[in-house]
Amino acid sequence: MSHIAVERNRRRQMNEHLKVLRSLTPCFYIKRGDQASIIGGVIEFINELHQVLQALESQKRRKSLSPSPGPSPKTLQPTLHQFDISSGGIGTNNAFKELGASCNSSIADVEVKISGPNVILKVISQRIPGQVSRIITVLESLSFEVLHLNISSMEETVLYQFVVKIELGCQLSLEELAMEVQQSFSSEAMKLTAV
Repeated sequence: MSHIAVERNRRRQMNEHLKVLRSLTPCFYIKRGDQASIIGGVIEFINELHQVLQALESQKRRKSLSPSPGPSPKTLQPTLHQFDISSGGIGTNNAFKELGASCNSSIADVEVKISGPNVILKVISQRIPGQVSRIITVLESLSFEVLHLNISSMEETVLYQFVVKIELGCQLSLEELAMEVQQSFSSEAMKLTAV
C-alpha cells in the first residue's frame, strides 16, 4: 500500500516539476507535451542560454582589454588546454581529457578542440560583415571540410560554432588552426582601421 502512495507522490512531483519547466521555457522549444519533449526542449533552451552567456562574457572581456584597433600578429599567443569531459549515461562517471587550444584578442576569441574525428571551432567576436565566409575560406584552404555551422548573435556580438572534418592532407596543429582563424580577424581589423 505504501509503495503505491510513494509512486503516486513521485508522479505528482514529476508533473509539478514538468509544469514549472514548461512555464519557464519558451513554447517554440517544446514540440509536444510529453516528458521527453519537455526535457529535450529545456535542454535545448539551456544550451542556447549558455551560448548567449559565453558571448556576453567574451564581449565583457574584449571591452576590458585595450581599446587598440587590434593586435599585431606577433602579439597573438595561442594557449594549449586540456578539457575534462564527462561521458557516458546517467549514473556513470567516465571522464577523459580532450585537447584544445585558444587564441584570444580584443577582436575575437577563438577556441579549437578535438571531438572524436572532428574539430569543434568556436569564435566569439563583434559582428563583421563577411567574416563567416573568410573563416570558411581559411578552413577550406587548410584542408578542413565544414560539416556544420551554427551562428548565434546578441546585439553586436556573434558566436560562430563550426564542426569541421579533418581531411587527409591536413598537417596543422590546434594552436596553428586557432592562430590562422584569428589572423582572418586581424587582417580585417587592419582594413577597417585604414578606412
